[in-house]
Amino acid sequence: MREFEVWAPNAKQLELQLGHRPVPLECGERGYWHVAVDSAQPGDDYGYIIDGQKPAIPDPRSAYQPNGVNGLSRLVDHSAFPWTDRNWQAPPLTGAIVYELHIGTFTPEGTFDSTIARLDYLRDLGITHVEIMPVNEFPGKRGWGYDGVDLYAPHHAYGGPDALKRLVDACHAKGLAVLLDVVYNHLGPSGNYLSRFGPYFNENYHTPWGAAVNLDGEWSTEVRRFFCDNALMWFRDYHFDGLRLDAVHAFLDRSAIHFLEQLAIEVSALASETERQLVLIAESDLNQPLVVIARDAHGYGIDAQWSDDFHHALHSVLTGEHGGYYCDFGSLAQLAKSLKSVFVYDGIYSEHRRRNHGRPVIGLAGTRFLGFLQNHDQIGNRATGERTSHLLTVGQLKIAAALVLLGPFVPMLFQGEEFAASSPFQYFTDHEDPDVGRAVTEGRRREFSSFGWDPESVPDPQSDATYERSKLNWDETGKEPHRSILDWHRALILLRRAHSDLTNGDLNAVDVQFDEQQQWLSLRRGAFTIACNFNGSPLTREIAAGQRLMLSSDPECAVHGIALHLPGHSVAILS
Repeated sequence: MREFEVWAPNAKQLELQLGHRPVPLECGERGYWHVAVDSAQPGDDYGYIIDGQKPAIPDPRSAYQPNGVNGLSRLVDHSAFPWTDRNWQAPPLTGAIVYELHIGTFTPEGTFDSTIARLDYLRDLGITHVEIMPVNEFPGKRGWGYDGVDLYAPHHAYGGPDALKRLVDACHAKGLAVLLDVVYNHLGPSGNYLSRFGPYFNENYHTPWGAAVNLDGEWSTEVRRFFCDNALMWFRDYHFDGLRLDAVHAFLDRSAIHFLEQLAIEVSALASETERQLVLIAESDLNQPLVVIARDAHGYGIDAQWSDDFHHALHSVLTGEHGGYYCDFGSLAQLAKSLKSVFVYDGIYSEHRRRNHGRPVIGLAGTRFLGFLQNHDQIGNRATGERTSHLLTVGQLKIAAALVLLGPFVPMLFQGEEFAASSPFQYFTDHEDPDVGRAVTEGRRREFSSFGWDPESVPDPQSDATYERSKLNWDETGKEPHRSILDWHRALILLRRAHSDLTNGDLNAVDVQFDEQQQWLSLRRGAFTIACNFNGSPLTREIAAGQRLMLSSDPECAVHGIALHLPGHSVAILS
């Protein structure tokens, strides 16, 4: 017997379509409808008919949408999968090296199963945690996943539920932890039937995507339950080791217990129950340490968050770009502050926001934050999706890699960054509704005016060519300059993993010196010094006696007594 339950307080009548006959459900407490069906089996397709309106629509908690966001749901038996990772335990996030990837463009085939063939490469590179961009069902066959609507259903074009489980199981067999990017701050416009069932959105608050998710209004207890249960499902049924929470600044919640805190409490309880290390990582634009402060210190208890200020400071110094939010950055002083204090904007005035922003990070480890040069947003939200390898010299790329991989934060790489992939990562969609597709294309072109980019240069997100050109070309890894960049990343990762000074998260032990005019910056971490020449011309600096050259980006880097010679756009690691 199979028990069907759906929360639908907006419905006056609810029927289950299973096979060819509708089965009425009975409404119980707090808007939950129920029916038990003897004949229902895994693999059966079903949907719900609300107030007699046909066709049937998907279950909000559908485990599989084999025919896309508008098709029927399919029953899945999660207990049937033959897991082999019984004794698996993820390595701690404090010593992690994270690798963000997009299933559709990571391999030519763009599936969960095809990704497995590249796991040895990631392990040999030194990656510890694979972070997968959203995989829940979204419109069409190609997309980033941030406009998903069926949050419980792994995307059908990637291979569906069992294929995702095979990928996670294979990662664990290779010693790789797996993180999943989830989107709880909004849902996509196509195939979004949630409002037919209940008040999942609160019209009193608005976000860039429309009405905010209902986290503190009437019926919000059940809405929060929907998202918390989704998070627990990824841990329990798919064995993920962590979740990356998209844009938590868009959670508009005045509850006594914030949604993030509730989520952290429930994930911690599951970790205790399963005796596994489970983590939550936030993307936040708030510059608010409360997000990652422990719950017993009255914080939300999220394990870590992305460090956007470090990215913006590093990117703007290297590229000289000052459009959009980069207008707040551009100096070595700001880069130094981000390395030492995490937030550049820690209560000071932001020209971009036209207000004071953020508050200081006090008493937190650098390993509460992820540091990166690239991620899907910072590449894909450029007009043409160009990577930093399209903007910088090889020497500048090596400087950036050294600061990311040897800096005080948990390092994160974006797919292909480690070999300076030539393929862009552009914004692509596959909306079947022509009106939605047209609106996405036009909106995308309007979006870039503040950066000074030509709207006509923006690739059409709806074009299959935009998706195809974003796929990695793995043949490049054996060719120059890609091979040299890859070797540099491998050497840096090996160095980081071999020395505890380079994984120590104590920000009080970080010392940064710089010269704005000469354009050099020196980062000291324990016995190691990362000396960077951002200038295109060579320079010589005095160093402490006894320092030796461990690794350098240029063969002309040299130490002579207490003098360090750095060619233009170069970096040297001293010990």
